[in-house]
Amino acid sequence: MLTVVNDDASVREGSLIDDIVREGARRMLAAALEAEVDAYIAELAEERDSRGRRLVVRNGHHQARKVTTSAGSVEVRAPRVNDRRVDEATGERRRFSSAILPPWCRKSPKIAEVLPLLYLHGLSSGDFVPAMEQFLGSSAGLSPATVTRLTAQWQDDHAAFQDRDLSQTDYVYIWVDGIHLRIRLDQAKAAVLVVLGVRADGTKELVAMADGYRESTEAWAGLLRDCARRGMRAPVLAVGDGALGFWKALREVFPTTREQRCWVHKTANVIDSMPRSAQPAAKKALQDIYNAEDREHAEQAIGLFAKLYQVKFPKAVAKVTDDQDELLAFYDYPAEHWIHLRTTNPIESTFATVRLRTKVTKGAGSRAAGLAMVFKLVESAQARWRAVNGAHLVPLVRAGARFERGLLVERQDQAA
Repeated sequence: MLTVVNDDASVREGSLIDDIVREGARRMLAAALEAEVDAYIAELAEERDSRGRRLVVRNGHHQARKVTTSAGSVEVRAPRVNDRRVDEATGERRRFSSAILPPWCRKSPKIAEVLPLLYLHGLSSGDFVPAMEQFLGSSAGLSPATVTRLTAQWQDDHAAFQDRDLSQTDYVYIWVDGIHLRIRLDQAKAAVLVVLGVRADGTKELVAMADGYRESTEAWAGLLRDCARRGMRAPVLAVGDGALGFWKALREVFPTTREQRCWVHKTANVIDSMPRSAQPAAKKALQDIYNAEDREHAEQAIGLFAKLYQVKFPKAVAKVTDDQDELLAFYDYPAEHWIHLRTTNPIESTFATVRLRTKVTKGAGSRAAGLAMVFKLVESAQARWRAVNGAHLVPLVRAGARFERGLLVERQDQAA
C-alpha cells in the first residue's frame, strides 16, 4: 500500500488508489447532477410569468452531504432549483426532484442491495458498521437499525408470498421436503415445509413454504389445502422422500398426482440398514437401478439386487421392492427430465446455503423472522436456478402425452 505524505508532513490515511477512485466518483456524480439540472431548466425555459421572467431557474447548491456508494463514501453538493410553477390541481408549488440523487438518499441502491445479502449470508447486524466502514471508508447509513427494518420488510414479503394467487401458474412437477433448521419455530420438532415447482415453461419456482410439526400429515395437508384454495392445479408428479405424512396428505388433497420417491433418501435409508462392509457394493447396485436406460432394465436391476441381498438383508431389500412403483415412476416421463425427477436435489442444494446461514447466527430470533429469513435466502437463490432439460416437453406432460423409454409416443392418427 502506498503512503502519501502531505505538505504539512501529515500522513494520508488509506490507499492512494482508493482516494483516486473516490475523487473520480465525486466528480462524475457532481457533473451528472449539474447536467440533470441543466436539462430540467432548458426543458422549461419557455415557462415564464406575466413579467416575462423564467419560472424555473438555478438557486445555488444544497449543503454538502456524504453518500455511500460502491466506490466508497463521497461528498456531494447537489444543485438547487427554484421552481415557481404552481400545480393547478393541488395549488402547491412544483418541486424539482433529482432522479440521480433523491433528497433522502444516503447510500446507493447497490449498497442497499448488498446489506441484506451480507446479513443473509452470515454477517450479523452488529458487525455492519466496523466491516463496511473499513471497506467503504464511511459508516454513513449503515447501522443495525437498517437491517432491523429490512427483516420487518422480509416478513411482509413472506406474508404476501404465502397469500398470492396460484390460479394463473401451472406447476407440472413439484419437489417437496421438510427441512430442519436452527431457527426458533413454535415447537422443538418443527420443520420448514418447502414446495418447489416446475412451471409449464420449464422454469423452477418456489411454490410454498411454511413451518410444520414433525412433517405430520396435518401439517402437509394444511399447506397443500392452502395451495389448492389459492387456485393451484394438481401437479402431474410429486417428488419427495419417504415421509408418510406428505404422501397421505397428497392423496387427500391432490389424489390424481403421481408419486416419485427420492433416490438419494432411499439409498441412504437402504444402506443404513446394512453392515458397513456391504454398503459400497449395495450402493453401486442401487445406482444401477436408477441409472438404468429404461424401466425394463431398472426392474431387472431390482431383481438382481433382491437376489444378491434377500437372504442376508431382507429388510433392506423390502425397502426397495415395497416402493418399486414409486421409485420407478420417473421412467414414464421424458428422458430429459429423469435427472431432475429422481431426487429432491433442487431443494437440498438450495437449503445448503440456508443451513449455513442459520448455523452462523445460531438462531434467527422469532418464528416470523426465521421464516422470513429462510424465504429471502431461497428467493435470492431462485434467480440462479436453471430450467429443466427439455423444457419444451413439459407442456406435453401436462397434456397427458405418453412416453416410452423416455421418448414421446405419437398417437396413431398423428402418425398416419
